[in-house]
Amino acid sequence: MFRFIVFALTLMATAAPAQDRAKLQRQFDAWKDATVWPQARAVGVSRGTFDAAMGGVQLNFKIPGLRFPGAKVATGGQAEFRSPARYFGQKNLAATARIGRDLSGKYAKTLAQIERRTGVPGRILLSIWGRESGFGRVAITHNVFEVLGTRAFFSDGTYMTSELVGALQVAQEGHVPVGNMKSSWAGALGQPQMMPRSFLAYAADGNGDRKADIWQSQADTLASIANFLKVHDWQKGRDWGFEVVVPASVSCALEGPDNARKIRDWEALGITRVGGKAFPANERGQSGSLLMPAGRFGPAFIVTPNFYVIKRYNHSDAYALYVGHAGDKIQYGVGPFKTAWTGTDTLLRRDIAAMQRGLEAKGFDVGGADGLPGFKTRRSIGAWQEKTGQRATCFPSRSVVKALAR
Repeated sequence: MFRFIVFALTLMATAAPAQDRAKLQRQFDAWKDATVWPQARAVGVSRGTFDAAMGGVQLNFKIPGLRFPGAKVATGGQAEFRSPARYFGQKNLAATARIGRDLSGKYAKTLAQIERRTGVPGRILLSIWGRESGFGRVAITHNVFEVLGTRAFFSDGTYMTSELVGALQVAQEGHVPVGNMKSSWAGALGQPQMMPRSFLAYAADGNGDRKADIWQSQADTLASIANFLKVHDWQKGRDWGFEVVVPASVSCALEGPDNARKIRDWEALGITRVGGKAFPANERGQSGSLLMPAGRFGPAFIVTPNFYVIKRYNHSDAYALYVGHAGDKIQYGVGPFKTAWTGTDTLLRRDIAAMQRGLEAKGFDVGGADGLPGFKTRRSIGAWQEKTGQRATCFPSRSVVKALAR
């Protein structure tokens, strides 16, 4: 009950007066014992572990984006959505590829062993490792119990509380000393940046010491990433995807894994690989999906089910595309995408959400009005454009928002 108390405050937490912080801290201390401890005890956490982890935890008012319950959000700080192009800066990709190539040699034996066990190629593991923590070089310094405790206390849902209880389980099982359980501001742990419940489900021993130390062990980090992908149905021997040319005769509204068809059937429609390359023979008879992350304003891809397995690690088309592309740069030295990202409008997420609601009112499935144009939103834009006699671009713009927002 304590986290649902609404205070008559309209300031961000970072600007809270000392007396209000003290009042919140008292509520937090009571909430820990009334809400968190019973859940932790129910999954086998001892009182000693609980007190060692949570006893001295203070609310951290520096956590990015934190608001008091009931706080007003300043209109000038609305989140923007920009083209996926920002994900693919060549300087960053080149650095990831260079370091990844060096590490692929250093950890060649470990990567080969992991691939034999899981079927996941080393280049994909290295790419995720690089994206998540700069190959373990990015400092991960925050107290996970402080981060998750603060976030859970200010949350209206149960997700963060369950992750906090998961972190307590990690401590109870002795994977790492309580004082060494460092996380990101989001509460993600170690070099592969796994949330606590993901650690409990997927962390793996990569060096044979019967531990899963994702903080200090590179082998355990790589094995844990691979195990996550394997459990989520990575298909051994298949690639993640291929950049393609989509002719104007093929609708961009065909995007999405639920519109998958055999790759040779996409070829029959006129879709070709960039540069005149042929699709690998072992892929042509297997399933592939159209991916156009910026609609007609950027590169297009035929992706395999493995793309969506990568996406389970971070639910973002751009993230999964980055991982696949950086992995190809690590192993094959490929250059930038052949098709450029062309000009797109920068829009507020609230405006995209209003556009999504407009599409929903017209009967389109946009996957939820969250202000993020995923594939269901992109293809719904294209389908609406085709229905109204417009050229289908399958991507939000100021004119599309103006026509649809409600």
